[in-house]
Amino acid sequence: MNLDAIRELAADDLAAVDRLIEQRLSSDVVLINQLGHYIVHSGGKRLRPLVVLLAARACGYAGRDHIQLAAVIEFIHTATLLHDDVVDSSEMRRGQQTAHTIWGNEASVLVGDFLYTRAFEMMVELESLPVLQIMAATTNTIARGEVMQLMNVHEPDIGEADYRQVIYRKTATLFESGCRNGAVLAGLDEPACEALAAYGRHLGTAYQLVDDALDYSGDAAEIGKNVGDDLAEGKTTMPLIHAMRQAEPAERALIREAIASGGLEQMEAVARTIEKTGAAEYTRQLAEAEVDQAVERLTATLSRTPWRDALVELAQGSVSRTT
Repeated sequence: MNLDAIRELAADDLAAVDRLIEQRLSSDVVLINQLGHYIVHSGGKRLRPLVVLLAARACGYAGRDHIQLAAVIEFIHTATLLHDDVVDSSEMRRGQQTAHTIWGNEASVLVGDFLYTRAFEMMVELESLPVLQIMAATTNTIARGEVMQLMNVHEPDIGEADYRQVIYRKTATLFESGCRNGAVLAGLDEPACEALAAYGRHLGTAYQLVDDALDYSGDAAEIGKNVGDDLAEGKTTMPLIHAMRQAEPAERALIREAIASGGLEQMEAVARTIEKTGAAEYTRQLAEAEVDQAVERLTATLSRTPWRDALVELAQGSVSRTT
């Protein structure tokens, strides 16, 4: 089952999510409509809402609240992208100009705030205190992750534990909460909810690890951003951490200087060291281990259905992707 087949399985639910996003994105403020429409329809994979839909169905949920929850997750994710691109001064996202390069930083930040608050309006409408508690904690965790990453910029002495904390807070926590809430909607007990949350957490971690590997081994046209953006922004990601552990002293010093100064002046030399030390491949291996844990928790908890199979295939496919 490839991604197209997985999307076909969830086609009706995905279409309902898209309709709801269009409806709830609407505002009487023209700029919100323009910028919000641009970012929401800029070619994103809708992976996070897809995971929510699959998780809820795999848990046996037969209602419609998972549609609203999936749209909430997409709004929160989109808000974080708007804010991230301003903080990072990113010029490309999903193969096109970032919103702040068109409308400016102020508009991007404020429309991101609109998406956050619209998401919370929609959460309240679900009338589920457990869902609201989970999502409130999740957005707080994301915010703390953003601040942690900002503190770590141009800092070459970031270890693997600190790096994993950042990617959990910035990326994996939204996958985790989406899957947990799918189980909550279905009325599963706490151990089952925790197992679904673990699936999402491991999947989100794997997804970010692969993203970080692609920043040094991908193709700009495929990944939709400039290769080397992480280095240019002074971010110490897993490929750099591993390369510095394995490199010769002179190579290690060069990577440290490249992180500390930012920019791409040393990109070719850093890329050679990444390749020499197998750092991108090592990062993918870590992602594969995360996927194995995700699948183990899922299959030990849920009975086999097409929905569960889709979650398994989605996790396994996340490691081999090139975009």
